[in-house]
Amino acid sequence: MLNERVDERGVAWLTLARPEVHNAFDDSLIQRMTEALARLQADGRVKALVLGAEGKSFSAGADLGWMKRTAGYSQAENQADAERLAALMSALDRFAKPTIARVQGAAYGGGVGLVACCDIAIGTPAARFMLSEVRLGLVPGAISPYVLRAIGQRAARRYFLTAERFDAAEAFRLGLLHALVEEEAALDSAVESCLGQLLQAGPEALSAAKDLIFAIDRPLDAAVMADTARRIAERRASAEGQEGIAAFLEKRQPAWRPA
Repeated sequence: MLNERVDERGVAWLTLARPEVHNAFDDSLIQRMTEALARLQADGRVKALVLGAEGKSFSAGADLGWMKRTAGYSQAENQADAERLAALMSALDRFAKPTIARVQGAAYGGGVGLVACCDIAIGTPAARFMLSEVRLGLVPGAISPYVLRAIGQRAARRYFLTAERFDAAEAFRLGLLHALVEEEAALDSAVESCLGQLLQAGPEALSAAKDLIFAIDRPLDAAVMADTARRIAERRASAEGQEGIAAFLEKRQPAWRPA
């Protein structure tokens, strides 16, 4: 489900390993990723982290089984569940060492959030992106601060609202991807080239430089995290959110969509 290793150079590799479900994540994977990031953060050997995925997709966002469970959650249960996802995004965003997203395929919903939380993102033309939450009667709550910061308010006002799919070239234009390589065969060499640059720097200086970025920009705080978690929890528990999730799971049109 999640592969974790640290190589001889001090590069940590964290790989989503659920290709059979397009690396969708559920409460179990969220917990495992959060715990893995804490371990790697505390590991003195680690100088950089690469977040990748097996299979054709980077991450399809929420797992269907998880969505089925949350459909029956109370407001309080939805709040706690959303806060765990918010905590994962914060842990990745604030990871003390440089992070690279290796984006070989589609990233939807929370998958876009994972990309946005990494310091550097490199992708291929096979990468596709979509913030599909409003089509389910929801909002991209926990991931919204990171995606908004990555693509800017103007682009967010389009893609949060239309839930349309956009390609790797558009993601590169918006700044969600820092580099776009021609094909997956070149992706590993592009990641290695970036790592080569990072590993030339002093490890302590890298952490200090990353901390500097947060110090001179307005950081996300606990209040913002709690607010975004509350918003998605409210949407999940709302009649429209319940109808949107049910329609998606039952493979039918939601009540608000024209026939």
